[in-house]
Amino acid sequence: MIKTMTIALAIAAIAAPAVAAPVRIETPWLRETPPAARTGAGYALIRNAGTSEDRLLDARSAVAERVEVHSMTMDGGIMRMRPVTGGLAIPAGGAVALRSGGYHLMLTDLKRPLRRGDVVEIRLRFARAGELPVRFRVEPIDFRPEGGRHGQ
Repeated sequence: MIKTMTIALAIAAIAAPAVAAPVRIETPWLRETPPAARTGAGYALIRNAGTSEDRLLDARSAVAERVEVHSMTMDGGIMRMRPVTGGLAIPAGGAVALRSGGYHLMLTDLKRPLRRGDVVEIRLRFARAGELPVRFRVEPIDFRPEGGRHGQ
């Protein structure tokens, strides 16, 4: 009897549909770059509908040698950008904005300019949700998402 239940549970686990990751990426976009630029910036709103915190650990894309999660702060009138160590926490039931003047994706050593209208895939890796491929649209330098909610 126990053996039959164990086998039935194992079959049910294999046959069960995959549960979608509770992390959603909204309004992903990259800022257009001049032809000789070596760096670019990416923005989005990351929502976590789960009941546990998740962390954006890192990212990668074919258009850049490196994609890092950065924070931007002002220190005595000097802008400082630093990689976020240990991953960016996305609270359970909450959201974190990647936006100008705050957290953002920094694409370094671009392999080509980011041109308005292009779509670039960036693979975001989360501690719980795993790796999510996200299509970022390249927008003009002065772009503001609907309502100016999270990117500037």
